[in-house]
Amino acid sequence: MAELSTLARPYAKAAFEYALDKQQLSGWFEQLATAAAVVSDSGMEAILNNPSLTAAQQASTVTDVCGDALDAQMRNFICVLASNKRLPLLPEIYRLFGQFKANYEKSVDVEVVSAFDLADEARDRLAQALGRKLERQVKVRTSTDSELLGGVLIRAGDLVIDGSVRGRLNKLAEALNS
Repeated sequence: MAELSTLARPYAKAAFEYALDKQQLSGWFEQLATAAAVVSDSGMEAILNNPSLTAAQQASTVTDVCGDALDAQMRNFICVLASNKRLPLLPEIYRLFGQFKANYEKSVDVEVVSAFDLADEARDRLAQALGRKLERQVKVRTSTDSELLGGVLIRAGDLVIDGSVRGRLNKLAEALNS
């Protein structure tokens, strides 16, 4: 995983800087999502791993499948990736581009997992508190996991806050065993 990020980072950074310069961050983000989804498809992976295809043929295949979802600049970007044998990196490039975009826009996606459905008011208060703590605009996505027993588990990028009953019980068990 670290190797993929290392290889993809210069391409993601170049794409981000270009999109930022052209004021097309959202457009490029959507186009990268489309191209990454196409490249991630198992059928497409088999085609792209075919050694008899040239880089131009690989790029053409990807852009043809994406159709009108890609503009000329994104098609050129895909050609550059193909010529450098980096098309399989598109999902990682998309992920890194999203991180660059979120940092620039000072926003963060937060996943809140709770034992029960959160009321809208509780979710909004949690988003406001996290926004103040992280100094970013927070976009909350919620889900439920009955195994938590109670409390919440919050994931915001690399930050994980485990306020669940299950997490507390695990910490207590570790303390008792040591």
